[in-house]
Amino acid sequence: MQRQTSIAKPSEIKRKWYIVDATDIPLGRLASRIAVILMGKNKATYTPNIDCGDYVIVINAGAVKLTGDAEHKKNYYNVSGYNGGLRTRSSGTMKRDFPVEMLERAVWGMIPKGRLGRQMYKKLFVYAGAEHKQGAQQPEVLDLSK
Repeated sequence: MQRQTSIAKPSEIKRKWYIVDATDIPLGRLASRIAVILMGKNKATYTPNIDCGDYVIVINAGAVKLTGDAEHKKNYYNVSGYNGGLRTRSSGTMKRDFPVEMLERAVWGMIPKGRLGRQMYKKLFVYAGAEHKQGAQQPEVLDLSK
């Protein structure tokens, strides 16, 4: 007797809202755990070709922790396409001036690329401070500091 594998259908997916406090959690560890939730890999009904993940709100992105010497050695690059159009910013600068972009880039690097990945990425909301706009969704507090 063979067992049937259940495939999640888009109409059957139940999505939850989670809120995560990023204070003193290492950046990579936080990003990987958020990516798992966005993809839906934490659910028993995970299906690789369907977006079955949940919504994630991240607060206090400016207080995320950078381990080792990453604050000085890790760099973020952007290229405009013009000659001399390379812009380089260190992690310390990103954490101080652009904490939302830093966390979003880390999570984007850990989800699949393509149409499905962009759909998953849209369920991420990052805020530098403790205030957020999704109070009406009544998000559950998720502790990722363990």
